Amino acid sequence: MKISLSINGEMQSFEVEPRTLLVHLLRDHARLTGAHVACETSVCGACTVLLDGQAVKSCTVLAVQANGCEVTTIEGLAEEGKLHPIQEQFWEKHGLQCGFCTSGMILTAYQLLERNPDPSEEEIRRGIDGNICRCTGYQHIVDAIQAAAGEVKK
Repeated sequence: MKISLSINGEMQSFEVEPRTLLVHLLRDHARLTGAHVACETSVCGACTVLLDGQAVKSCTVLAVQANGCEVTTIEGLAEEGKLHPIQEQFWEKHGLQCGFCTSGMILTAYQLLERNPDPSEEEIRRGIDGNICRCTGYQHIVDAIQAAAGEVKK
């Protein structure tokens, strides 16, 4: 089946089997490896991308469901070689260790800050609830999102 979608602002077309998951389209066909394949059950959030601006777990979305949509991956968040403030703050506040969950966390944080530009610590923790990090203990992630909120609001 032929589908067309915009990935990080660029229209692309692919021939895919109807059962192809969006995460596999991104990784195997578009060669964008920021969305990680992990649990494949929507528990961990490592595969999170933005689909028409909404954070979704791409291991639960069929590629054909994204036909005609705008997909933003972690690779598309930076502009003109400059990290997005959320990416920058994850770096500055040590919100990452192994990096496996980081792209999903950042894109989830992006959606959270779009909806609530000044979240409390509790709102941030609730907002990233569907993303699992096995390394950081979450405090540095929360700190990074709080710091990024200040940058994004400016």
